[in-house]
Amino acid sequence: MAAGLFAACGTRSEAPTSGVCLDNLDTTANPVDDFYQYACGGWMASHPLDAEHSRYGTFDKLGEENVEQLQGIIKEVSARHNDAGSSADKVATLYNIAMDSVKLQEQGAEPIQNLLKEVASIQTREQMVSQIAKLHMYGIGSFFGIFNEANPDNSKMQIAWLYQGGLGMGDRDYYLVNDDKNIKFRKAYKEMMNTEFALAGYDKLSALPSEQLTDMVYNLETRMAKAHYDKLVNRDPYKTKHIMSVSDADKLAPNVKIRDYFDAMTLTSLEQFNLCQPEYLTEVSNILATENVETVKAYYAWNIIRTASSYLSDEFVNASFEYYGRIRSGREQNRPRWKRAIGTVEGALGEVLGQLYCEKYFPQENKKRMVTLVENLREALAQRITNATWMDKETKDKALDKLNGVIVKIGYPDTWRDYSGLEIKDDSYFANVLRSNVFDMQYMLSKIDKPTDPTEWLMTPQTVNAYYNPTTNEICFPAGILQPPFFDVKADDAANYGAIGVVIGHELTHGFDDQGRQYDKEGNLSDWWKESDAENFKKNAKVLADFFSSIKVLDEPETYANGEYTLGENIADNGGLHISFLAMQHAIAKGQVSSDVMDGFTPEQRFFLAYAAVWASNIRDAEIVNRTINDVHALGRWRVNGTLPHVTEFVESWNIQPGNGMFIAPEDRVMLW
Repeated sequence: MAAGLFAACGTRSEAPTSGVCLDNLDTTANPVDDFYQYACGGWMASHPLDAEHSRYGTFDKLGEENVEQLQGIIKEVSARHNDAGSSADKVATLYNIAMDSVKLQEQGAEPIQNLLKEVASIQTREQMVSQIAKLHMYGIGSFFGIFNEANPDNSKMQIAWLYQGGLGMGDRDYYLVNDDKNIKFRKAYKEMMNTEFALAGYDKLSALPSEQLTDMVYNLETRMAKAHYDKLVNRDPYKTKHIMSVSDADKLAPNVKIRDYFDAMTLTSLEQFNLCQPEYLTEVSNILATENVETVKAYYAWNIIRTASSYLSDEFVNASFEYYGRIRSGREQNRPRWKRAIGTVEGALGEVLGQLYCEKYFPQENKKRMVTLVENLREALAQRITNATWMDKETKDKALDKLNGVIVKIGYPDTWRDYSGLEIKDDSYFANVLRSNVFDMQYMLSKIDKPTDPTEWLMTPQTVNAYYNPTTNEICFPAGILQPPFFDVKADDAANYGAIGVVIGHELTHGFDDQGRQYDKEGNLSDWWKESDAENFKKNAKVLADFFSSIKVLDEPETYANGEYTLGENIADNGGLHISFLAMQHAIAKGQVSSDVMDGFTPEQRFFLAYAAVWASNIRDAEIVNRTINDVHALGRWRVNGTLPHVTEFVESWNIQPGNGMFIAPEDRVMLW
């Protein structure tokens, strides 16, 4: 083990085999009072925010490095001769047209004119209703969305799900909560809409001033928002499970004409589906019956413009960035064109890039080491389940059965997706995005009423992330995350257990968090818990939720964390730490991890330093607000300072005492897994 966990960690490190980069530390901070600042302060000082980012952390740094690697791959592909229509040719053509700023400025709003003219020509309510499916096939949201997902009662089959949607600002609270920040957001949103209606020329097509169009759409979206389930209700899988027949749905929301909608979406034989928010669809039905046709047409036009704005001339891009980038997240400037272009290529041809990425950057040794780590973590979680004092044997046995059934995916899929049916042409940037959207929509629709494919990946290999999917009971670790600072085959494994080990434990714990625990080992929504054990779980989970909700994340505007919304992720962090620490202890006992003090730190301390370093970041105040509203994860600072005080092994290894900032009394600590 000849290198530290952190790449390029600086000249101060005397023993890089510790896996701790001493330059990342802020030794002026006291770890017993503010462990986040102590473990991450040096990194934060040396990685200040630039104008492009609203948050910049280790995740973001690794993501940026991956983008640069993808740029190199795309340039290599573009430099060689590619057969027309080949995947390589599609990558090169799409990237080049995205980078052709001259053509984008010349075309202006022209690429969306046919769609806008079609909307403007609508005369009847029947035409108005049928337009929903036409837009959905293009990947343009309006009113609600459709996707494939496992049947909650039979996870081996995929069915159609209809889900509330159609709000340009996203969450309902932006429309309904009357505090200063949301009033500011609403004002800026309407300014963007007004600007882009005029840029697109829809004011002339509709013969209505853009200010009036803006008010019409905003008022309609506000009406829709009032019928949306809030995000906490949507976290409960039972509250979004309403399997019903198409005929019953047509009775519930007659003006949506569900049978006609599914027929237009090529699902002519579909007989039942999951309607996630029935009351919302009823309100959509009422809207389609009562709203002025011109209002709904303006709403469709806005969704076209909003979807297209990132792929049109700079006037559209800048207007969109002003709201979604500057106002909502505090970014000072947009990402450069080449990064945005790579994002589009990834969205359209993700697994083509993924295959090239893995061939060049993912060593097989990483996969072998990960397999071993995952099994070590699985064994540790099994031990913790067995030893849990708050569960009876009946529930423990079922939990162990589910754990043993977890499918593990590492690196990249065994079979790559076929993109031969996707056409990429040198006409317009947005036209290619539309063709990609149609291609993806048809791909998604083709899965409905078919058996679930257990080999499918829900992330591309180059993604810097990981996931647990409850309906297939699987964990997945793409190649993109299997590198420093998360994982380094040359690093001491105390640090690896603290970083990627906790990530593994985190994903395993998701199978048993407040949502995941409601699915059985087959991925069916099923209550397999003894009632007393479920009550013990809920009691402990509530303590964790209340603890995080008490954290003030920002003074102005005064903003508190949402412990209920982030509960699943906080449970997973808590469990991941406990599980991986136990696995490390086993590895120490076997001589697989050094028990020596390195760089002045015990293996236990190195474990927690590596965990904290994963969440090092600088973040703007506007982004703190944005993420507190929209992100199911706690902010990085609080994934450290809010989570670690509940972990007794942390308290003991750093000698945290009553009165210290990182101390929570033992009786108040939450430990579920």
